[in-house]
Amino acid sequence: MTEEQSIIKVGMADLNAACEGNIIRTTGLGSCVGLTLFDPGKKLAGMAHVMLPSSEIAREGQLNIAKFADTAVPELLSRLLALGAVRSRLVAKMAGGSQMFAFAGGNDTMRIGPRNVESCKLALDSLNIPLIAEDTGGNYGRTIEIDCNTGVLHIRSVQKGTREI
Repeated sequence: MTEEQSIIKVGMADLNAACEGNIIRTTGLGSCVGLTLFDPGKKLAGMAHVMLPSSEIAREGQLNIAKFADTAVPELLSRLLALGAVRSRLVAKMAGGSQMFAFAGGNDTMRIGPRNVESCKLALDSLNIPLIAEDTGGNYGRTIEIDCNTGVLHIRSVQKGTREI
């Protein structure tokens, strides 16, 4: 990361897209998934901080499309295409989806992290976007940032240090 690059922050249940010269960052990925899309030709990147697998469980009046995997991924694609991304060049990477707490019994509703990962993969498959790298699972939190110049996804965690995918 060079000093002249701007950092664009993506909050929880948020998404954004940016062009060359920017870094997109999100923090606090536990069971949430940070999903990125990148067009290497145009040097455009986008990131969604997905909290929950499906908008079918939404109870709020105004739906936050960035909150759910099934709505965030298509919206992120739409924003990148609006910036000039070429759909056939887009590739995805993701991180997060941890199982932060151990629960007695195998109740599927408590497996939010793994379900978020599965839902993001389903959304990518339905849009024919290849997932080329991931750092998911475990039981620890992550901070991620994608470099819009290179598409490299930097992942930091207290337990595992820093890695790039």
